[in-house]
Amino acid sequence: MKRRKDRLLDLISILRDGKVHRAQDLAVRLNVSTRSLYRDMDTLVASGVPVLGERGVGYQMTAPVTLPPINLTMDELEALHLGVAVMTEASDPTLQISARSLANKLDHALPEDGTATSTGWGLAVFPFADAAAGIRFMPAIRTAIRQRKKLRITTRNMTGGMVQSVIRPLKLEYWGRVWTCRAWCETGKDFRGFRLDNFLELIEMTETFQEEQGKRMVDFTSGSTH
Repeated sequence: MKRRKDRLLDLISILRDGKVHRAQDLAVRLNVSTRSLYRDMDTLVASGVPVLGERGVGYQMTAPVTLPPINLTMDELEALHLGVAVMTEASDPTLQISARSLANKLDHALPEDGTATSTGWGLAVFPFADAAAGIRFMPAIRTAIRQRKKLRITTRNMTGGMVQSVIRPLKLEYWGRVWTCRAWCETGKDFRGFRLDNFLELIEMTETFQEEQGKRMVDFTSGSTH
């Protein structure tokens, strides 16, 4: 007997023809009991597979559910994440539900080894509202990075208090539903990563900054600050 995961994939392949299939016939094709087939169908429906039907009648898939394999760049994945995060905060309940369902599917599809593990890809790690909260600050941060403008930011600390800092923004980084701004903190005199969902206020300063040894992104990545 096949593993249940493989059996579910076979079941989806059969149902993709759009026809009505009796549970008994599906059970025979998959070499399982009717009771097991019913459990498999319940799993597919709970997973968001668009299947209509009921026990004793039959089952039919109502829409395509698969896409051909595609490779995404980090920028493309970030753009996809932004769209999902925004839609989960939409006023339309249908869009909210669909976006959350898509996020769960992405979470299971993302790699679980290599750099993915070390950087925390999981889309289910942080609340959607938190992920979407920092999006509004991203255009200003991107502009400041390009123009080398210092920023005065107010952030929320772990105890809920407010902290003000002056930073040199160096890079936006994506950690699976959470964005951070890697920066040289003028206030703390060190490199820091600021989570965008903790930003409360951002003010672009007129003061610019120049590349200085020990305060550049290359210095952070190399571990050299001198």
